Amino acid sequence: MNILNLFAGIGGNRTLWGDEHEITAVENNEEIANIYQKRFPNDLLYLTDAYDYCLEHHQEYNFVWASPPCQTHSCVNHFLNAQGLKRYPDMGLWKLIIYLRQFHKGFWIVENVKPYYDFIKSNFTVDRHHFWSNLNIQSKGKRYNDISICNAKLKTRRTEKEHIKQMQEYHGIYDVNDRFMLSSCVKPEIGKYILDSVNTITMEEFL
Repeated sequence: MNILNLFAGIGGNRTLWGDEHEITAVENNEEIANIYQKRFPNDLLYLTDAYDYCLEHHQEYNFVWASPPCQTHSCVNHFLNAQGLKRYPDMGLWKLIIYLRQFHKGFWIVENVKPYYDFIKSNFTVDRHHFWSNLNIQSKGKRYNDISICNAKLKTRRTEKEHIKQMQEYHGIYDVNDRFMLSSCVKPEIGKYILDSVNTITMEEFL
């Protein structure tokens, strides 16, 4: 399968995909892109804007995965707004969903958090991840260790160093010490579940 991995980050979703697919990754942060390339040297990587690349090249791929930044959509914005940090949701998430829904002829999914507002309902969920897609994939509740969960939801608190170490061990990425990079990773098991589900659907059945 020819896969386009947009907003690739350091490749959490990509971890268990193996090497039998032709994978193109798009990431606009050079430091993050270098980590991705080191982890997955066989992937073709573009250091560019994911929205622009998708617009020009999405039809070259059988399957498009996109994980746009989630910070402005998260429920934590209720708390932040009350503390004086006021910001609009980044509407890039929705322009991508709308565009792929209308114009991409292959398989596609867009992954993000549950928005703190109502807009376009997601098609399925896995753990705390919400997915908008043209595929009928079965939703699954909490199934994997949520290693990136914040201290506020834990009965015992961790230090920053302990949190980073746990995420490094979970993802098998020991040369990354940035908590944001690690916590932004989609769990590898979820990435595998989605791709395995896509692999069971033939293009003839899809059409």
